[in-house]
Amino acid sequence: MSDTKIKLTTSFQHYFAVQLATTAELKSKVYHVRYRVYCDEFGYEPVELYPDQEEKDEYDDTSLHCLIMHKDSGLPAGCVRLVPAYAQGEFRLLPLEKHCAESLDQQQIEQMNLDRKTVCEISRLAVDRVFRRRSGEELTRFGEVDGLDVTHQERRTFSLIAIAAFLAATAMTDLSRKTNVFAMMEPFLPRMMKRSGIIFEKVGFDMDYRGIRAPYFIQTESALTHMQPDLRDLYDWIYRQLAQQYSDAEL
Repeated sequence: MSDTKIKLTTSFQHYFAVQLATTAELKSKVYHVRYRVYCDEFGYEPVELYPDQEEKDEYDDTSLHCLIMHKDSGLPAGCVRLVPAYAQGEFRLLPLEKHCAESLDQQQIEQMNLDRKTVCEISRLAVDRVFRRRSGEELTRFGEVDGLDVTHQERRTFSLIAIAAFLAATAMTDLSRKTNVFAMMEPFLPRMMKRSGIIFEKVGFDMDYRGIRAPYFIQTESALTHMQPDLRDLYDWIYRQLAQQYSDAEL
């Protein structure tokens, strides 16, 4: 692990907090980030459906939510959620099964013989536009920023927000024992994660759903086993933060 990467990870811990959104106030912040990204900025959902400027759906009440907060400004920088396939004593379709069923390789998934009680979907991973570079906003939801009055070192850590959100989601799968993980992802995200040692298995076909996306699968143990050491250091820090919050909330 290089000194530069160590310093970047350490800096991220200094500038950002990672929180489980277990209160109405924190969940409101999550939904507002999603509204800004999915509705206001990219137009994935009609803004008129959310007059309170909070993007929510039927899965949110039974999901685990995580929020990444920028300490100095107090602004929410990013969010992600974990949607369980089994919640409140019943099984339900995951969002990708409901909205993107035609993209799934059902035979491949059935051959995995997964226990549905251990299955989840990671979704709604978003980085607020305030924390992204203006020149790249039209291309991707994940990136860096020029919009805040911060130091160069602090700005460099902003590129880790999307990665940190994924690591937080991974921690949530471990804490909740939902370790068979699906996600609908744009092609660049699994490629980016692969460079960090985290290898997703494609379990279906590309489709046009809010841009070109495809279904992917990974097991939590695989992600942790192959994660590069610098990211594992960041993951372990995130896990410790969330584990204490998870225990305190008695989830």
